[in-house]
Amino acid sequence: MWTSRPDGGPERLVTLVDGVFAIAITLLVLDLSVPRELDPAAYHRALRELLPDLGAYALSVAVLGSFWRDHRRIFRGVREVDGQVIGISMVGLGVAALVPFPTRLLAEYGAQPVSVAVYSGAVAALGACHLGVAAVLAKRPWLRHDTPSEAATTLYLIDSATSVVVFLATIPLALLAGPRIMWLWLVLVPVKVHLGRRLQSPG
Repeated sequence: MWTSRPDGGPERLVTLVDGVFAIAITLLVLDLSVPRELDPAAYHRALRELLPDLGAYALSVAVLGSFWRDHRRIFRGVREVDGQVIGISMVGLGVAALVPFPTRLLAEYGAQPVSVAVYSGAVAALGACHLGVAAVLAKRPWLRHDTPSEAATTLYLIDSATSVVVFLATIPLALLAGPRIMWLWLVLVPVKVHLGRRLQSPG
């Protein structure tokens, strides 16, 4: 049984999260390069070969940026944190720092189903950590301010759980149906837009 013991304000944790996400996004860029002293034909070929890297980079920036934004939304109404919130957050930061590795797999071996499965697993784990933090804070009003927070609503938890479910489902589907199943991730766009509008609507 976990005992909730308030352990100070969330400022240090939020600052740490900002730093880890910034470093993870920065690491994504380090693998983007073109060799020097190429002739025109080789230069254009190198640029074409860089397209998978750019695609994986853009995808991971969108994923990390989305989770960073959601983390700020979760902690907007938090007054104090406890050991469980810190513990789950640290696991999430470990996963976020790992994202450049499956991104590299997706860029270099995107035709391999295992690469898609590994990437999906990393994103699902990161989403599960965010969902866990939001759920814990929703159940512990003594850690939050008295002002209402959308991150403490059932609809927000459903929104967060949607990403986890989709990426988890991609793992076995990628191994069975191949890497093209990653297009399934696009289903999150209309779902997120719909749930976002529901969250922002009055009442």
